[in-house]
Amino acid sequence: MTPAVKLQNLTHIYSANSVFEKKAIDNVNLEINTGEMVALIGHTGSGKSTLIQHLNALLKPTSGKIFINGEDIHANKKRLKSIRQRVGLVFQYPEHQLFEVNVYKDVAFGPMRMGLTPDEVDNQVKSALETVGLGQEHYDKSPFELSGGQKRRVAIAGVLAMRPEILILDEPAAGLDPSGREEILSQIKHMHKSLGLTVLLVSHSMDDAARLSNRILVMNQSKLILDGTPTSVFSQGEMLKSIGLDVPQISTIMSYLNKENPNIPTGIFSIEDATKVLLDQMCDKNKETQNS
Repeated sequence: MTPAVKLQNLTHIYSANSVFEKKAIDNVNLEINTGEMVALIGHTGSGKSTLIQHLNALLKPTSGKIFINGEDIHANKKRLKSIRQRVGLVFQYPEHQLFEVNVYKDVAFGPMRMGLTPDEVDNQVKSALETVGLGQEHYDKSPFELSGGQKRRVAIAGVLAMRPEILILDEPAAGLDPSGREEILSQIKHMHKSLGLTVLLVSHSMDDAARLSNRILVMNQSKLILDGTPTSVFSQGEMLKSIGLDVPQISTIMSYLNKENPNIPTGIFSIEDATKVLLDQMCDKNKETQNS
C-alpha cells in the first residue's frame, strides 16, 4: 500500500553557505500510513516545526524528496495548490487567524475559494462543524464570543471543510485551560475515528501523545531518533530525559504504585489503560475478600 506520507533523505538547511547556516532537518526518512494517528515529539528547536512545514510545501527541502500519497510534491509546481488542499496544516493558536463576522462564514472561507458550488460549500461547512462538535446554534455567533476551546475547534473546522486527506495539528491544546484541553483532545480523537483521516499530532505533552496516538516519532537535534509504539518509546525514559523530554505522568504514578503493590504493572502510559488496570485489581481483590 502506498503510504500517505513518505520522506526520503529529507534535509533542510536555513541560511545555507552563510555564517548563519543551521541544519534544521538532517536526512530524515519516514513513512506514515493512511489512517494512522501519529504523534511527533521533541524539545524546542529539535526540528518538528520545520519538518511539518515541508509536508504541504510551505518549505522546500535543501535535499531529499517528499511524497504525498505517492506523488512527489515538488515534481510539478502547478500541483502545489492541490497538494496544499490535500494536506491540512493547523498551526499553534489557529484562533488568532479567525476574522469573519460569524462562525459559518469563517469556516466557509476556504471552501468558497476552491470553486465549489454554494450547496457544496454549505455541505462541507456543516459537516466540518458537526465533526468538531459545534451545532447550528453556533453558526451565527461571532467567533470572538466563544470559549478558547470552541475557537480552536472553529479554526480546525475551517481546515476540515477543505476536505484534506492528511491533517497536521501543531500543539492543538497549547494555551488552553484544563476543560479546553479536554474538549479539544476529545474532539481530535473523535475526528480521527469518524473521518479516518491520517493525522500527525505535534505535541510537547507526553501525556497527550500517549493518549491519542498508536505511534510516536521523537526528534532531537534535527534527526528522527525514535519511531515506535508509545510503550516502546516511553520505556526508554532515561534516554528521553537526557534529551529534555520525559514520560507521561501516569507512568510515574504507576511505578510508585508498583512499589507498594507488585501486582500493579508498570509500563502503563495512558490514563485509560491505568484506569482499566486499577479497576481489574480492585475486582480481583474484592473476589479474594468474598472467597476468604
